Amino acid sequence: MKVFGLCGHSGSGKTTLMVKLVPLLVAGGLRVSTIKQANAGFDADKPGKDSYEHRAAGAKEVLVASAKRWALMHEYRGEPELSMEHLLARMSPVDLVLVEGFRHWPHPRIEVWRRAVGKPPLFPTDPVVVAVASPDCPENLNVPLLALDEADSIARFVLEQTGL
Repeated sequence: MKVFGLCGHSGSGKTTLMVKLVPLLVAGGLRVSTIKQANAGFDADKPGKDSYEHRAAGAKEVLVASAKRWALMHEYRGEPELSMEHLLARMSPVDLVLVEGFRHWPHPRIEVWRRAVGKPPLFPTDPVVVAVASPDCPENLNVPLLALDEADSIARFVLEQTGL
């Protein structure tokens, strides 16, 4: 599986770009999965749901399944956070896994950056940023600048970078 990512500060447009890229890549015949980094307080479950109550009771894993989908929730319960390799190993094989966030992982990525967010770009200190997607041009840019509103061009760039 090829792994390629999007990074950037909160509010920069990472998710918006991700949901434009996935259907373009799928339409091109690729099998695509995604991994999204969430904040530490993230919970896909809700109090009062049976699966939530199972976890609250101490279950290490809860698998919820229906005729249309399944989800596995795993509680670390004091264990260290899984590495990229361990999380990818839990996924079904696909052609491309797009990663949103996880800046500490060593996969190539595009930084989504907007001057209006008011934060400095990451590319100067992140050696695996291979391009910046932005409506603006950050100073001292030393990687390609991609037009953030041209998802087709960004999808082609991802395909070139991953060899797909």
